[in-house]
Amino acid sequence: MDINPIKNWLPNVRKPIIISGPCSAESRGQVIQTCSKLSKSGKVSILRAGIWKPRTRPNSFEGVGSIGLPWIKEAAELTGLPCIVEVANAQHVKEALNAGIDMFWIGARTTVNPFSVQEIADSLVGKDIPVFVKNPINPDLQLWIGALERLNNAGVKKLGAIHRGFSTFDKTLYRNVPKWDFPIELKRQFPDLPILSDPSHIGGKKELISMLSQKALDLDMDGLMIESHIDPSNALSDAEQQITPTELAALFKGLIVRRKDVNDDELSSMLYKLRKEIDLIDSDILEKLAARFKIIEEIGEEKRLKGVTILQVDRWNEIIATRKELANKLGLSDEFVSRLLQIVHKESINHQIKIMN
Repeated sequence: MDINPIKNWLPNVRKPIIISGPCSAESRGQVIQTCSKLSKSGKVSILRAGIWKPRTRPNSFEGVGSIGLPWIKEAAELTGLPCIVEVANAQHVKEALNAGIDMFWIGARTTVNPFSVQEIADSLVGKDIPVFVKNPINPDLQLWIGALERLNNAGVKKLGAIHRGFSTFDKTLYRNVPKWDFPIELKRQFPDLPILSDPSHIGGKKELISMLSQKALDLDMDGLMIESHIDPSNALSDAEQQITPTELAALFKGLIVRRKDVNDDELSSMLYKLRKEIDLIDSDILEKLAARFKIIEEIGEEKRLKGVTILQVDRWNEIIATRKELANKLGLSDEFVSRLLQIVHKESINHQIKIMN
């Protein structure tokens, strides 16, 4: 992708980039008051407000609509900060452009639909405006990349991504499970693409925002999108995950922004030594895995000759129990070992299927 680095279109903004403002624009006073207080922290880079709100069920508050666009634009002009709103179709783009909105983001429910993304992309041809794309609802990296590519193909060079976590049917601590490996892989593939994290939507509770924000910064995310409301308890949408501007200012004071570059000779030397040790261990792990799969293939051949099924549940249960017991003694987490065993077991079955057929 042909991406214009963010330093070219936000030259005065330093990491972390902070987008903040109410989940929903509810009134002119609410938007102006919230954004004015946010600007006083000196940390907020971009002001946000939800104008059109895609809701799961009808008869929920779906935003004030286009009448709210002048409110966030006025807040931007009063504070000297750029503003951003969510767009979900070409009509939204048209109305937001006419209102002078500085930036757009595409929400998770829109990212999941290539037709909708393409409609937005087509409406932005010839428009020099930054667009951020939230990850799709489900963990599909190619769908996320595809949405960015559609915009890029339409000539949008000022691109960014927002990691807001992924929906799940399981009950977890989070509203949307983070699955940090997805934004990490996106950053690996597109190092010039600014990637922000949205701890408000990942956590779903304001108590989790600080912890999730620090985790995102520790993983070298470029910034955060945090929802803030002048009176969260009376918010018309997502009251549980919004914090006041005062709470946001306090959160900033507690965050540690770590440096990315290693320009300390002593540290560089130590990291080089330790990373070489990791390289040797990784090489040993891969060699051991290769040897393990060779034995798996021998087992598969014996099963094939004797007409025995690939899956042996008793043996699989034995592996899980004994390996977890050993892992606990070695200080490894159950979650990690379970995932590792599942991956190895799946690959072992694939090897035996080839032998069987």
